[in-house]
Amino acid sequence: MKLSSVLRWGAPALTAGLMLATAAYAQDAAAPAAAAAPAAPVPNKGDTTWMLLSTILVLLMTVPGLALFYGGLVRTKNMLSVLMQVMAISCLVMIIWVVYGYSLAFTDGGSLNPFVGGFSKAFLAGVDVTTVVESFSRGVVIPELVFVCFQMTFAAITPALIVGAFAERIKFSALLLFTVLWVTFIYFPMAHMVWFWGGPEFAATHPAEETVATAGLIWSFGAIDFAGGTVVHINAGITALVGALVLGKRIGYGKELMAPHSLTLTLVGAGLLWVGWFGFNAGSNLEANGYAALAMINTFLATAAAALAWMFVEWMAKGHPSMLGLASGAVAGLVAVTPAAGFAGPMGSIVLGLGAGVVCFIACTSVKNALGYDDSLDVFGVHCVGGILGAIATGILVNPALGGAGVVDYTLDNGAGTAGAYDLATQVIAQLKGVGVTILWSGIGSFIIYKIVDVVIGLRVTEDKEREGLDVTEHGERAYNL
Repeated sequence: MKLSSVLRWGAPALTAGLMLATAAYAQDAAAPAAAAAPAAPVPNKGDTTWMLLSTILVLLMTVPGLALFYGGLVRTKNMLSVLMQVMAISCLVMIIWVVYGYSLAFTDGGSLNPFVGGFSKAFLAGVDVTTVVESFSRGVVIPELVFVCFQMTFAAITPALIVGAFAERIKFSALLLFTVLWVTFIYFPMAHMVWFWGGPEFAATHPAEETVATAGLIWSFGAIDFAGGTVVHINAGITALVGALVLGKRIGYGKELMAPHSLTLTLVGAGLLWVGWFGFNAGSNLEANGYAALAMINTFLATAAAALAWMFVEWMAKGHPSMLGLASGAVAGLVAVTPAAGFAGPMGSIVLGLGAGVVCFIACTSVKNALGYDDSLDVFGVHCVGGILGAIATGILVNPALGGAGVVDYTLDNGAGTAGAYDLATQVIAQLKGVGVTILWSGIGSFIIYKIVDVVIGLRVTEDKEREGLDVTEHGERAYNL
C-alpha cells in the first residue's frame, strides 16, 4: 500500500493500515521459514489399515494357501513333508528378514548399491513406531513397521514356491540350509535391484540422473515390476528348474503313477492363493487409491481368463477339461499379472491371462515332456514361464493407447507423479534386461548354492527313505492315520 493513499484516509486509516502492514510483514517473514520446514507427512489410517490387511492376505497365500495347493499335488506319503517345508521356510525367513534381510533389500549399499543394500538397519536398527516410508505418491507415507511386515511376507513365500520343484525327494536339513543361503545371496539382492530407489520426494527434488544412479540395478534400467514378477516368480521359477536338474528325477518317474493324492485340497489351496493374491498385488501399491483398485480388478480378470484358457486348450488337446488344469491356469494368470497389476488396463489383463493360460499349459506339458526334467509340481512351467511372459507383456500393456495406466514419471513435482513419455521399444528392452539379469543372477547363483549344500550335508534322501515317503522318514509322523 502506498503512503499517499494511506494519508488520504486520515489518521484512523493510517493506524489500521500500519497494523495490517505489520501483520502482513510478519506473515511474509514467516512464510519462507514455513516453506523451508514443511510439516512432515503422517500416515493415513486408511492406507495403514489397507497395508495391514494386505500383509495378512499374503501370509494367507503361504500358510495355508500354498501349503495346501502343493500338498494336495503330491502322494499321500509326502503330504505332511510339503506342509512342513512351506511353514518352516516361512518361519525361518521371517527371522532372517528382521535380522538383516530388510536392511540388505531396502537400504543404501554404498559401492554395492546397484546390487544390494547395507547393514544400517540390521536388527531393525532405527525402525520404530515413529518411522515412516513413502508410498508411490509424494507426501503419502505408511508406518515403516508395516512396510517391514509386508515385504517380509514376500520374502517368506518366494523360497517356499521353490519346494514344489523337488518335492518328495529333498532332505529337510538341506532345504533349511539352502533357504538361508538362497535368501541371503539371491532374494535380498534381487529385491534391492528391482525395488530400491530414493522415493517420490527424492525424485521430485533431485535431478533425474541422480535418482537413477542411486537406485537398484534393474530399477535403473527403467524396468517396471508392480508386485514381483521378477523378484518372486522368475526368481523362484528358474531356481526351481536348476534344483530339479541338480537333484535329478524321483524314483520311478515316468514309470510309476505319481498322481495327486487330493485335488480337493489343491483347489482349496488355489482358492486361498487367489484371495491372498489381492494383498500381494493390490497391496503392492502401498496405499489405498485408484491404482490399488486397478491392481485388484486386474487380479480378478487375468486369473479368470488364464483359468479358462488352460481349461479349454486342455479340453481340445486331451479330450476333457480337468479341475487340476483349471486351478493351474488360475495360478498361471496370477503369476503373469503380478508385474502388470497396477500398469495394465482391465482389457489388457484379460489378453495377458488368455496368453498365460495357453503358454503355461504348453510349458507344463509339451515342453516338459520333450526335455524330460522332473519338476514335480511345475514350478518352472507356471512361475518362471508365466513370470517372463508377464514381465515382458507389462512393457506393452502399460501403454495408455492400449488402456494401460502409463509409466509414472516421479521426477515431476506434482504430488503423485504423471504418466511420462512412453516408447514401446525402450520399455520392452528395459523389461528384457530385467528378465535377463534375474535369470542369470538366480540361475547361476542357485546352482552354486545347491552344490555347496550338496557337498556340506547332501541334498537328497536315500532311496529307501524316498520310497517309504518323507512324512515318516524325515518327520516321524503322517498326514493321515488310516
